[in-house]
Order: sequence, then structure tokens, then C-alpha cells
Amino acid sequence: MTSLSPQRRPRVTIREVAQLAGVGTKTVSRVANNEPNVAPETAKRVRAAMDELRWEPDAHASNLRRTTTRTRSVGLLLGSVSNPFAANIHRAIEDVAVHRDVAVFASSVDDDAQREVAAVEAFLRRKVDGLILTPVAESQAYLAELLPPEMPVVFIDREPAGFSGDIVHSDNVGGALLATRHLLGFGHRRLALLIDRHEIWTARERERGFLGALEEFNVSPDDATIVAGLSNEDAARQAVTRLLATPHPPTGIVSGQNLITVGALHALRQLGRQRDVAVIGFDDVELGDLLDPGLSVVAQRPHEIGQAAALRLFESLDAGHRFPQESIVVPVDLIPRGSGEIRPASH
Repeated sequence: MTSLSPQRRPRVTIREVAQLAGVGTKTVSRVANNEPNVAPETAKRVRAAMDELRWEPDAHASNLRRTTTRTRSVGLLLGSVSNPFAANIHRAIEDVAVHRDVAVFASSVDDDAQREVAAVEAFLRRKVDGLILTPVAESQAYLAELLPPEMPVVFIDREPAGFSGDIVHSDNVGGALLATRHLLGFGHRRLALLIDRHEIWTARERERGFLGALEEFNVSPDDATIVAGLSNEDAARQAVTRLLATPHPPTGIVSGQNLITVGALHALRQLGRQRDVAVIGFDDVELGDLLDPGLSVVAQRPHEIGQAAALRLFESLDAGHRFPQESIVVPVDLIPRGSGEIRPASH
């Protein structure tokens, strides 16, 4: 495994120089490389921005332009390489790449938009042949300025904004529908959905599936609770503790991602409620089958996601150009193990 992490903040990106100078990143790159076809006044403004921001072009911009020679390397940007879901995607991509004698440079974005841009710039300085990205920034429009027009980009797990590229992701809406229908089928009518920040595309999609299942069963959304903004285990643990202390607590919980699931399980066990409140997690949890009761989950297929993303990228590289955008939706699997089959007390 080859890892690549951008330098720690504070650091200045080429995009920030371009914004201060009021130009595009390609213009900054041309000025940094002393290329022609830049108006003197524009070049002066760019250099002034470089000086003001103390930006070092030889370390950041001079190598952003990609040569026509292949480097047999690709850049991979994941949510976090420590997350088992992301780690499995990483492994699947490397399994495809190794047979082509291609190195994979990997970096974690940690839901930090500035880190996303910095990581892409780091990949481009190493003249990678293509990119596989998990987008977190509000818009990926900056890629149009940074990337050569022929460089292929495949987005995984989340849809991009402001830039057209192939997308490979799980069936988020369908998975949340499966989980919620399952709990409703066991008689639950007071449900809670625990999700990450609303800015994250997957969280919004899973909420959409949750609400769709409620509508199918003629359950009013007013009888359900949606808790958003849970980004770690402790936040989820506290949220579940508060929910169960309310006068009409949920009898079933749909967890929107694996870290949230772990926090919810901690809360239930601390309260001695693990056999009273049903739980289904979106994405599997390590050793979830060994819990008592076993954890019911909607399992994603990270190996299929990584493999599909890598194959699509290499198809585009072999063709020498980007293909028209394609969206590949990878199915999910409902795995009942016990926690999702707990019935509400009145049943």
C-alpha cells in the first residue's frame, strides 16, 4: 500500500492564489512556469498574490501540468483509510491496479473540503494518470480548472457537484428502504433515523429511503425522529441516550453509518436496553455477528464498488479520453442477525 497525505494546514493552495488574483488556476500555473500568453498586468497581479500568500510555486504549481508520458499511477481519495468500508474499497482498487503494474497513491479527506483540494493538487504534482475521488467539498468545479481535459475521474460513494464524472456508489435509498421496511414489518411505528451531516450526499439519500418506507406503511413522519449531524461514535451514543429518556422513545433505530451504529450500541448496552430496542445499521460492523443479539445490517459491497471504479478508470485510460458520465449503483444486502428482529413491547 502506498500512502500519500497532503501537508498539514496551514498551507496555501493554487486555488487560493487564483481567487486572490481573480484568475483561473491554469493562469497561476502559467505564471509560475514563466509561460507565454499571459498579459503583463495579469502576471503582475498573480505574482503579487503569490507574494502576499507566501506561496512557493516551485513546491506547489510547477508540476501540476501533466506530461503526455504515463506515470503508471493513480490518485485515490477516501473518506478515511482507517474506516473498514474505505479500506476495503482501497484494497479492491489496488487488486485491479497491481495487475496493470500501476501504483495507487491514497489519501484521507476526513470530510474536510480544503483537504480535498489539497489532496488533488498533491496527486497532480506527482502527475498521476487518473483520479478516484470521494467528494466532500460543496462543489468539484475546481477540477475543471486543475485537470487536463483527457484525465479520467471516477467518483465513489458520493455524487459530485459542478463537475461531470463517472460515479460508483451503493444503493443508498434502496438500502434505507430495506432497513426501515424490515422494522415496520415487525410492528414498529416509533422509529428513529440517525445520520451524519445533511451536507453529505449519502446521509440525504438514506433519509430519503427512510421517509419513503414510512410513506409506504402510512406512518406519519411526525411519529418518527431524525437526528442528523452525528459524525462519530460519542455523538451517536449521546443522541440515543437522550432519545430513550423522552416520554415516547423510539422502539426501533435505523443507523445511517457504521460509526453511528457503534455509538448507538454502546448507549443501548449502558442502559441495558439492547434486547428492548431494535437496531439495523447501514454498513456492517466488525464482529457484529458475535454480539448478543447479533447486529442486523444493510451491508454494502465495498469490494464491488472499488473494483467497478478501478475498471471504469482503466477503461477510460486505455481509450485515452473521458467517456460520457455513467452512474453505477451497487446493490446492498439485508443481513438479519437478531437486533433488527426485536419486536416492540406491545407486540
